[in-house]
This record gives sequence, C-alpha cells and structure tokens, in this order.
Amino acid sequence: MEKDIEKGIETITKDISSYIPDNIAEILSGYAFSLLMALLIFIIGKWIVNKIVAVFGKVLRKVKGVEETLIKFLENIVYYALMIVVLLTALGKLGVETTSFLAILGAAGLAIGLALKDSLSNFASGVMIILFKPFKVGDFVTAGGVTGSVTEVGIFNSVFTTGDNQKVIVPNGTITSGSIVNVNANDTRRVDLVVGISYDDDIKKTKDVLNEIIKSNDKVLMDKGVTVAVSELADSSVNFVVRVWVNTPNYWDVKFDLTEKIKITFDKEGISIPFPQQDVHHYNKI
Repeated sequence: MEKDIEKGIETITKDISSYIPDNIAEILSGYAFSLLMALLIFIIGKWIVNKIVAVFGKVLRKVKGVEETLIKFLENIVYYALMIVVLLTALGKLGVETTSFLAILGAAGLAIGLALKDSLSNFASGVMIILFKPFKVGDFVTAGGVTGSVTEVGIFNSVFTTGDNQKVIVPNGTITSGSIVNVNANDTRRVDLVVGISYDDDIKKTKDVLNEIIKSNDKVLMDKGVTVAVSELADSSVNFVVRVWVNTPNYWDVKFDLTEKIKITFDKEGISIPFPQQDVHHYNKI
C-alpha cells in the first residue's frame, strides 16, 4: 500500500516537473529584474515630473497677468501628460505591449467621453473662461442667470456670492452659452436717472436745481461731463434725464444719494413730482 502511494506521488511529481522549465531560475530572475527596473523608472520618473511641473509653475508665476487658476490648470495638464509617458515606459519595461495598451486607452477614452459629454462641455467652457478671462475672482457679474460676486473660477463650474450672501454654483457650460455682463470690467460707470416734474413747474429752475445737486456730490466725475436735459414730454409729466460718471465702486452710493437729494430738494423748492392718481366718484341714488 505504501509503495503504491510512493509511486503515485512520484508520478505526480514527474508530471508537475514536466511543466516547469529547466531555466526557471533564470526566468524568475529576469522578471524580478524587469519589475525592479519598472519600479525604478516609475519612482524616478515621478520625481522628475514633479520637478518639471514645479519649475514650470515658477516660470508662469513670474509672467505678469497670468491668473493663478490658469497656472494650476496648466500644471495639472503637464503633470498628467508626463505621468502617462512615465507609466507607458514602465509598462514597456515589463514587456507589456504599449501599442495595444494605447488602443485600449483610446477606446476607453471615447466611451468615457460619450458618457460624460456634459461634463466635458463644462470642462471646455472652463478652459475658455480661464484663457479669455471674461471675468475674474472679485468681479461683480451677471452670468448663467445669476448676479453676484465671483468667488471661484473652476474647471467645471464657477462659484458666485449674491448680494444677500447666497452661494450659487453655476456650470461653466451654462455661463458661456449666454451673455456675460461684467460690472467691474471698466474703471468708470455712468449713472442714469429719469426725473419727472409737473407741466406747471419751471423747466429752467428744475435744471439749475439738478445741476446744483450733482455739483454737491464729490464722488461725481465732473471732468467726464454731466447731462441734464428734457428727454420726454410724457402724458402727465415732463421727464428729465440725468447722466453722470462715477468710479465703478461708487456707482450705487451716488445713485442712491442723488435719488434721495432730488426728492428732498424738489420738496423744498416747490417742484412737484407727478404720480399716478385715481379719482373715485360716489353717487347716492335717491
């Protein structure tokens, strides 16, 4: 019985040995060497890539006018592009057919692109916003159906803070598909007001009063010109247009101040501002 078991074990051992090549030690040492070289290529390659990206970022930061958002975006592009090269080189050292790998990678990229077409659209829009800079962080804009201050410009979306301190995240594709109004784009803005007076009031006196109100506001840029003129003979009022130039940060202060002073001064000067009225007549039937 024991001899039969020994013969069986011997037979199995011979069968297994027939599948193991004689130069197994050489093969294993060759794979070990290739694996070690691939790891070295990956580690050293990653270190070199990080150094290249760091130098690239320093150079971009020395260029005047380049936004930090754009710098980080370009750094990421360079980093991942170089890391793909390092990874393919390491896989090639292991004996992996990189041509087939690239074909598989391309097919996977196509499938992912079709699945994430909306996200890629936002990504492309983010690149356009960063490159062409229709607005930057800190600007007050109307874009994508939102009005507020820009607090962040990202690759896929932008973040706004509204006047009542709400945080609104808007996809970049929505922003670039419509019009963008940048309030802070220019250093100065024009304040436009329309003021109506009664047909019984003196037009010349009203113009003089309006000019005095404007001159009393030290935030108005008088050197850029002031317009006070009759713009319309409406149904129940003579309408004046008042146009003054101010520095952009002073826009709302000047607009509110002029509106208040016009009402107060008109009341003092006896100039009436017409408003809609309705007469109700009640008849008693006897």
